[in-house]
Amino acid sequence: MNAKKASSAKVHENRGTPLVEMKDISIAFGGIKAVDHASIDLYPGEVVGLLGHNGAGKSTLIKILSGAYKRDHGEIFIEGKPVAINNPRDAKAQGIETIYQTLALADNVDAAANLYLGRELRTKFGTLDDVAMEAECRKVMGRLNPNFRRFKEPVKALSGGQRQSVAIARAIHFNARILIMDEPTAALGPQETAQVGELIKQLKAEGIGIFLISHDLHDVFDLADRLTVMKNGRVVGTAHTSDVDHDEVLGMIIAGKCPPNAIPGPGALRSAA
Repeated sequence: MNAKKASSAKVHENRGTPLVEMKDISIAFGGIKAVDHASIDLYPGEVVGLLGHNGAGKSTLIKILSGAYKRDHGEIFIEGKPVAINNPRDAKAQGIETIYQTLALADNVDAAANLYLGRELRTKFGTLDDVAMEAECRKVMGRLNPNFRRFKEPVKALSGGQRQSVAIARAIHFNARILIMDEPTAALGPQETAQVGELIKQLKAEGIGIFLISHDLHDVFDLADRLTVMKNGRVVGTAHTSDVDHDEVLGMIIAGKCPPNAIPGPGALRSAA
């Protein structure tokens, strides 16, 4: 191990207990292993980028964490304790929220209605408490995106970055500690992409851990502290983004080559010289 890699490993060891640890996870569909003995972890206030071609297994691995799929093998730990995640309700109970690329927002209602969708507040008379819901929405949006002002408009009228703000606010309002973000800047312009980047930095500052699924290397290098690459259902390697460059990561994605400053996984073709 070279000095730079040793330094990275030492920093990693001194960080304490991971917020999330997925160990030796496997799942097969029709006899084909979509995820094959994959391990990944995440620390509080950290962004881990998950990369790989379509079919590499990254979305399937994360869907196991979100409860969409039930793993065939392996263990999941939250703050060092083993947990059973067999459905989305189990995941939410562990503070895990997923923000899909589609955002799953109700376009015809405003930010507050989306925040409480399915969990609406009611008055003592049984009617919707719109005043209380808007007040809570203003609090959480003020903490997350102080420049947000369009509380009375349906979310279909909002920009892509503002819609992301609403989706993230909905997740963290119900005490999410772990966020899974699926292609959060896809189809966004430069200004909106920068806005989402600021939102992610704010979440990190609050100690929330984020798994970032992305095809965009620039996003991962801009936003992630570490990255993990998968290929053919297996982990090729994991590295601090400061320890690798774009070409090395492309080599991991395309050829399964693990560079010297990355920690190889079972899917690594070989370590570079």
